Amino acid sequence: MIKPLVIQPGEEEVVGELNQRHREILGQRRIASVATVGPDGGPHLTATWFLFEGDVFLLAVPSSSVKARNLRENPRIAVMVDVRQAGQELGVSASGVAEVLEGQAAREAAGRVHAKYLTGEALADGDVGPAFAAFDDLAIRLEPERWITWDMSELDRQAFGGKLAARSYLRSIRA
Repeated sequence: MIKPLVIQPGEEEVVGELNQRHREILGQRRIASVATVGPDGGPHLTATWFLFEGDVFLLAVPSSSVKARNLRENPRIAVMVDVRQAGQELGVSASGVAEVLEGQAAREAAGRVHAKYLTGEALADGDVGPAFAAFDDLAIRLEPERWITWDMSELDRQAFGGKLAARSYLRSIRA
């Protein structure tokens, strides 16, 4: 039986399981799926810009957003970043308790997030940079308590000897 890779902080394999490929996708210009808990206890899922520094996620968010309101009431959060390429699916999910940053700390963190997604020219543009800074007036900091990682190519190699990719057994993502 194949078991998902689950990492708990404090276990020695934490660094080993969040391997280089996983760290690389966290450094790329990807969009995170972010889940918060609504007032009714139900999930709220949104797409969000993020920055992964060291082992901490930073998210730039508007204070008027549902996710910001949810996190003020219940700081539990999950963040997922993945790659969707047939046979090469790869991803990271992290969860824990969020810290809502405000004021100067939020401006600095959100600015670092924006710099991951926007060019220096865009940030310096008087119409663009200040608009993003005003829009994303909060930042969320997450030091994950739990990690889950997956790698379809590694699963294929371990479980099927590479058969899925070699024989084109996986349907195209566009199909």
